Amino acid sequence: MIAVIDYDAGNITSVCNALHKIGAEHFVSNDRKELARAEKIIMPGVGEAHSAMISLKNLGLTGWLTDVEVPFLGICLGMQVLFDHSDERDTRCLGIVEGTIRKFDTPDATGQLKIPHMGWNTITVDREHTLFQGIPSGSFFYFVHSYYAPVVRETVSYTEYGAKFSSAISKNNFYGVQFHPEKSGEQGLKILKNFIELC
Repeated sequence: MIAVIDYDAGNITSVCNALHKIGAEHFVSNDRKELARAEKIIMPGVGEAHSAMISLKNLGLTGWLTDVEVPFLGICLGMQVLFDHSDERDTRCLGIVEGTIRKFDTPDATGQLKIPHMGWNTITVDREHTLFQGIPSGSFFYFVHSYYAPVVRETVSYTEYGAKFSSAISKNNFYGVQFHPEKSGEQGLKILKNFIELC
């Protein structure tokens, strides 16, 4: 059974619809006792880091999340809060992965870099990983974000938009994707299936 964390960060309905489409049993909760019975956990996110961390703290989930032992997938903001810190309102995050989330601020050669980074972009798979089994490097995924994660040793894939950033990370039982698999067609559904079946 898959748990989807509800911490008032949005996009839960789209993720649940995607899980339903691939036949994955799931439930939505923000209660630690309920979440603790899940075989895997997904934390979606649309919003901003400061509010998300306040919500997680108020729910009593910040310390609990860092000790989770089952496979955990953070999506978009859910991936960013796995890092130490976000420049978005100077926010201390969960600290599972070292690094700071930065805002896109460097225009491209034409000066046309638009923020947020919104729409389809390719990913470059940096190393073999179960998340990307059956998904070739260069595949397109759907992004919506103004802040980005640096390329770190936990990076599984990266994307370029003004700067090179981590589009997927993996550390122990923690996984994260900056793109929205629930909005990325068949390739996105494949990511979710790989997480559920292989990770």
